[in-house]
Amino acid sequence: MTRPSLLLPVLAFAFLPAPPLQAQRFSIEDVLSPGYPVELVAARGADRIAWIEYEEGRRNVYTAAGPGFEPVRLTRYEDDDGRDLSTLRISDDGSVVVFLRGHTPNRDGWIANPASDPRGAERAAWAVSTAGGEPWRVVEAWNVALSPDGEWIAYTRSGAIYRAPVNPGLVTVEPERPLFSVFGDQRGPVWSPDSRRIAFVSDRDDHSFIGVYDTGNPGITYLGPAVDRDTGPTWSPDGTRVAFIRRPGLPFGARAERGDARGDAWPEGMTSARFAGGYDFSIWVGDVSTGEAAEVWHNAPDDEIHREVRSIIWAGDQIIFQAEPAGWRRYYAVAAAGGTATPVELTPGDGIAEHISLSPDGRTLFYATNAGDIDRRHLWRVPTAGGPARQLTYGDGIDTYPAVLASGTHVAVLSASAKQPLTVAVVPASGGEARMIRELPSRYPFDRHVVPEAVTLEAEDGYEFYNQLFLPPDLRAGEQRPALIFIHGGSRRQMLLGYHYMHFYHMAYAMNQYFANKGYVVLSVNYRSGIGYGREFRNAPGRGGRGNTEYRDIKAAGEYLRDRPDVDPARIGLWGLSYGGVLTAQGLARDSDLFAAGVDIAGVHLWGNSIDPESVSYRSSSVSEVENWTSPVLLIHGDDDRNVSFSQTVGLVQLLRAQGVPHELIVFPDDVHDFLLHARWLITFNATDGFFDRHLRGEEAVTTGGRR
Repeated sequence: MTRPSLLLPVLAFAFLPAPPLQAQRFSIEDVLSPGYPVELVAARGADRIAWIEYEEGRRNVYTAAGPGFEPVRLTRYEDDDGRDLSTLRISDDGSVVVFLRGHTPNRDGWIANPASDPRGAERAAWAVSTAGGEPWRVVEAWNVALSPDGEWIAYTRSGAIYRAPVNPGLVTVEPERPLFSVFGDQRGPVWSPDSRRIAFVSDRDDHSFIGVYDTGNPGITYLGPAVDRDTGPTWSPDGTRVAFIRRPGLPFGARAERGDARGDAWPEGMTSARFAGGYDFSIWVGDVSTGEAAEVWHNAPDDEIHREVRSIIWAGDQIIFQAEPAGWRRYYAVAAAGGTATPVELTPGDGIAEHISLSPDGRTLFYATNAGDIDRRHLWRVPTAGGPARQLTYGDGIDTYPAVLASGTHVAVLSASAKQPLTVAVVPASGGEARMIRELPSRYPFDRHVVPEAVTLEAEDGYEFYNQLFLPPDLRAGEQRPALIFIHGGSRRQMLLGYHYMHFYHMAYAMNQYFANKGYVVLSVNYRSGIGYGREFRNAPGRGGRGNTEYRDIKAAGEYLRDRPDVDPARIGLWGLSYGGVLTAQGLARDSDLFAAGVDIAGVHLWGNSIDPESVSYRSSSVSEVENWTSPVLLIHGDDDRNVSFSQTVGLVQLLRAQGVPHELIVFPDDVHDFLLHARWLITFNATDGFFDRHLRGEEAVTTGGRR
């Protein structure tokens, strides 16, 4: 039976203009709901991996074993208490993992206590069996090196090296005391493959030695002691030799900063001295039985690039290191036996070779790079002795932090994409698709993500910089939307066309998705001085307190948005953390007519200490333009920040008050630069959302600095 009376209205509606689409909404809590994995490690003798996962403030250790790689949670920390987990290590047989619980100390030795626990906080080594059971506290320690057999940890304190059993219940524990006592500051312990010896750096201010301590027959052997600064010990696979870096010592009473690997703190008026042959960087190999050492390679005369090398790795018959002689950070190899005139380039292409892992025999290097796909990361492999490099993963994924399995058949990675948050995955060592081993929460808005597009822009001085553009999914022709610029910190960072491998930027990418779905046109800016685009881009002249040239890129990004037909030029905001806060404040102080509002999280507002109006550093600072600042700002900062002094916000607020600039303020007592409590990130992001709602989406946007 037909029903014409019902059919006619339907036909009539078909000819009416379509109603505007509404953006699909989800909450900030929804988009931040997936766990965030870090510190992926693999056992050398078993197909087992482990990692730390951050799940809405709960930090726990997970493990998975082949062939199924089913994730198993090993710890049961259920509270968002800000107690950080880090420095994950796994024994060669995969039976035990060790980690540090508690954040790093500040310069006064205070361990971060963001929850303001009246009992205080500590940083200690903990362990847990991968077979299950409760984790146990090993010892208070601020760093940790796990012996390959999983029985001992070594750690440093007050310039001495200590040792503690991983399982105190299985051995007789002596009172805590240094493993040995010698002149100088001892640091950087590295276990031999057989877990018997420890190589370390003995720092004597103007020079340093590589020492080897034998726990089985207590005694110390120094390798080729001289007048130089020796650092970066790495063991040969058979445990008979140690390779290390040698640089000139510091002359005439000069003292190095603690932990300085370069040894370039020369007296005023002097330049870096050279060895007799005209070079100042070399690799040596020492015999741990005799202490005899010999040079196996040195840099070319007057080649400064290798001064940036901080570490070397013994790989098969080669010693590999990362350097940048051709403008891109790549890995190079020299023969451990010597005789290499020119290092062999292992990781070709215009891109940064960023995260690496070695096959169990050390003869294959697996690495993540953006070569060939500049705004992402893919997995590659290459023989450590040299040869063709082969790409293993492709497409729109972002694959980082490889960890080769003991069998050599697969590589575990941290994998993400434009819609997929970072997760643990397994890739065949011969190449192929990354298989995710973690499921997403049901409330995570996977299908509501937009795919950002790469946009290259040019600043007023002709400098090119790189961006990701997020468009609202319901954007219609002829509409004008509010816009936001996200500015990363660092500044040695690169934002990608997908979820990032660093925690804050992972959350920031999720927030960019949230804002795009809410109706904002969003631009994430990779301004000059960031990584991923080569040395020339990273070392662009006039950065920071030497001229603030990177702000030109932010201004050009704002002008690009202003001129887009889908952006309301009166409603452009900007936000960022750290260096992103620096440039947010710059935009509001210098160009309130362009930027209507901003959220400055832990930013620097005065470069250096000078307030002389003629000094370059002062003129490069946002406070030098505070008289022109009219747009509202939300300031957010933790007062135990170990990266940016809290006084940067204290001082700026006084100036804003004096100038009558509209501002809002959120202070988190006892928290650090990257807030340790997830609840505070929710406060931060919800406050940012509400702030932009008031100033960019409401009537207030017309009268507080934006221009029509």
